[in-house]
Amino acid sequence: MSGGICKFLKRVMSTASSNSNLVENLSSVKDRVASSAAKRTSKDNLTLLPRLVCVGKTKPASDIQLVYNAGQRHFGENYVNEIVEKSHDLQETCPDIKWHFIGRLQSNKVGKLLGCPNLSLIETIDSEKLADRVDKLWVSSERYSGTPLDVMVQINTSNEEQKSGVSTEKALDLVEHVMVKCENLHFTGVMTIGSFSHDYSTGPNPDFLTLLQCKEKVMEKFSLSSDDVEVSMGMSNDFEHAIELGSTNVRVGSTIFGAREYASKPS
Repeated sequence: MSGGICKFLKRVMSTASSNSNLVENLSSVKDRVASSAAKRTSKDNLTLLPRLVCVGKTKPASDIQLVYNAGQRHFGENYVNEIVEKSHDLQETCPDIKWHFIGRLQSNKVGKLLGCPNLSLIETIDSEKLADRVDKLWVSSERYSGTPLDVMVQINTSNEEQKSGVSTEKALDLVEHVMVKCENLHFTGVMTIGSFSHDYSTGPNPDFLTLLQCKEKVMEKFSLSSDDVEVSMGMSNDFEHAIELGSTNVRVGSTIFGAREYASKPS
């Protein structure tokens, strides 16, 4: 057998193995999500089953397609250029896909983001200025069909400067602004990125507890039910813990797709 044929067969076998791993990883994560939800002790959020958002940052659209074919529908991306490219590439072969934008959103890229086919939710509204920009451009977007766009308010519960999010002190004001001033947006919940360095042997992640407290304050101030205020917290390293505490939306990437590969920094 020639060297060229051997290399070809190795690539085929490697691809088949990779494809199988993606499906197996997805199944494993879904099982872990269900198991964690069953361990909840809080009465809150029991009517809202945790939503799994598969984050394909830096991964090719073909990987998204495989996971979609295995039954997954919610996918998230951190970068505007990447979500725009993938959403257009997959709009015909993944007609029921639901895209979540979960990264830092700059005002000058809002219009580009809103052009994404099947954009379902922006999880990272962190200022009144950004909310106003999304509200204004959504109604003029070619994707607008008369329905407000679902958004979450991102809260910086760890007070880390390198992380986006409104401060806990100003979170209620931002939620009120979205609900009252942005008629083209629909507030669905709160989101945070917890500290990566928390030692879980010492107890629950305080950042997650802070987000749950913010949720309670939102419910009380605006007379909303628990189901009206979703909680997006938990990623590959801590999604099970987050679900047990009450998360209704977890963002899992590398546990399903493998380690990320950066050729050049996306935007």
